[in-house]
Amino acid sequence: MNEEKKILGYYDYTVILTYIGMICGVIGISNIMCGKFSVAIFCLMIAGVCDMFDGMVASTKERTDSEKKFGIQIDSLSDLICFGVLPGLFVYEFSGGSYLGMGVAAFYVLCALIRLAYFNVSEEERQKTEGGTRKYYQGLPVTSVALLLPAAYIFTHNIYIYISLIPLMGILFLIPFKLRKPKTFGKAILGILGIAELFVLIIGVIGGV
Repeated sequence: MNEEKKILGYYDYTVILTYIGMICGVIGISNIMCGKFSVAIFCLMIAGVCDMFDGMVASTKERTDSEKKFGIQIDSLSDLICFGVLPGLFVYEFSGGSYLGMGVAAFYVLCALIRLAYFNVSEEERQKTEGGTRKYYQGLPVTSVALLLPAAYIFTHNIYIYISLIPLMGILFLIPFKLRKPKTFGKAILGILGIAELFVLIIGVIGGV
């Protein structure tokens, strides 16, 4: 009876970063619709930071099977919003609502959706026989857009660069090549690059770029 009265979902510290990242994604989408592209890119990067550390935080707690499965699902659903819909809408709105931008955005979001759904299935199957986390990515992770799109935005506002980059990333989401997951040193390098991008972006916003 108590179980029926309990609010649905899990709310301990292991999922807080995922929830914060999703909220950043929604804020970013809202800013895209208002034409505030720099703020949206900033939100995308913050969501990327949350995603980088949420798995590390979750691993510090002994979780039940239900909590682990919930973590897999909620992480992918959040990723679809932050690293699928947000970048896709960014390209569409930045293109001025063109048909080309619409097609590219739809293709990209579809690729992200397929990858994340496939990951959910394969990860649940893997955890039945293996412990710990994966050592390799299969294809390019969707979270990589949180580093690549801001880099492109910092160096150019040419819509054709984005229209080329986004579908290419979508294709790489689905090609099953092995990509080793970064360890401590690799994460540190990615973190430094991310901080540098954030710094340049903030300076650009302050300067009215």
